[in-house]
Amino acid sequence: MATNDLAAVVMAAGLGTRMKSSTPKHLHPLLGRRLVDWVVEAVRPLGADPLVVVLSPEAADALEGVEVAVQQRPLGTGDSLRAARESVGNAKTLLVVSGDHPRISSHLLEQLVAEHRSATGSATVLSFEPPDALAYGRIVRDDDGRLKAIVEDADADDAQRAIGEVNSSIYVFAADKLWPVLERIEPANAQGELYLTDAVRLLVEGGEEVVVFKAPDADEVEGVNTRVELADAAAFLRARVNREHMLAGVTIVDPQTTWIDPDVELEPDSTIHPFTVLRGRTRVGAGAEVGPHVVAADSEIGAGAKVGPFCYLRPGTRLGVGAKAGTFVEIKNSEIGARTKVPHLSYIGDAEVGEDSNIAAGNITANFPHQPDRPKGRTKIGRNVHTGIHNGFEAPVEVGDDAWIAGGSYITEDVPPESLAGFPPKQITKEGYLRGKRND
Repeated sequence: MATNDLAAVVMAAGLGTRMKSSTPKHLHPLLGRRLVDWVVEAVRPLGADPLVVVLSPEAADALEGVEVAVQQRPLGTGDSLRAARESVGNAKTLLVVSGDHPRISSHLLEQLVAEHRSATGSATVLSFEPPDALAYGRIVRDDDGRLKAIVEDADADDAQRAIGEVNSSIYVFAADKLWPVLERIEPANAQGELYLTDAVRLLVEGGEEVVVFKAPDADEVEGVNTRVELADAAAFLRARVNREHMLAGVTIVDPQTTWIDPDVELEPDSTIHPFTVLRGRTRVGAGAEVGPHVVAADSEIGAGAKVGPFCYLRPGTRLGVGAKAGTFVEIKNSEIGARTKVPHLSYIGDAEVGEDSNIAAGNITANFPHQPDRPKGRTKIGRNVHTGIHNGFEAPVEVGDDAWIAGGSYITEDVPPESLAGFPPKQITKEGYLRGKRND
């Protein structure tokens, strides 16, 4: 077993029955990540080694990049931490974080660990005082203000339920003090589970110093047990992400209607308009304007580009410097050259479009052959190409530089550079054809 100073355990094996879902609570999506991923990413900067996540058997293969311990049966937080004992090794200090607290920040966890180290106690409990204590365990103090007990809501009397300070289920322990008492806890509560809070109680009763560190901002410590609380957490995280971008020089016109995943990169002086959703690892260059009503997933939007309104950029899309993807345009797995415009009413998929081209209204790249074992084809459109309205391109096909395409044309063969191609059938007008035939 490894010997190190700080290890961390994220407890994420609970059933989450109040979510009323077949998906484990900790795996529910939340602003571009799963709920537990937010907790893991908050713990990671502390450099804990190992970083162990306790999961149920059903979710044991759900995470990568961390050590996983499995709690075979949902027997409470005490049993969950027991399941991580072997993985933790000989760490001197153990940070324990509940996996359903996605709002928690690395900064607050660093403060908690620093408080524990400076106080030199056996344990430090992170408490907070929410507007409504709900079902959180209450922090019961003695007459001198020291921790006396943590009482779960189901086991609390009326006087204890009136206490506003509650337990966050986040702790730091001196490992050599924790493990002996953890082995002594027994199911002695209404649910028949093993509570980690009983280990804290045993430490207090044994005369050990247990410190309570109260979070400066209660909102940061609120957990998730229902879908209502999941939505509240999403709004909180959205506001945090947006605030960080705005402080870094990005204009977000209406933060409350703008949803940006945490791994999205926005350069200073980019502008995000209302009702925009930026997902995955989307990147937006300086001076670009995105929105309103844009969804962009794993796409790259070049400096000075314009996207929207009502535009969908699917994964693999790259817009060059000064390019435009306009109204009711969908682009997927395609590279659009610098200053090229796709202004309206088009689908561009699996394509390469060169610089300074103009894709007229109603253009479609037909990239799916509808034939067994044939892969999707790619469409290549060169530099300074001007397409006409209502053009279709049956991939694989290539249009050379400086070519023009006549309106209404369906291109099935390559077009050489500097050529004019298309010419759909000439309009035929049958004058008077309907005279005497109409019955309306």
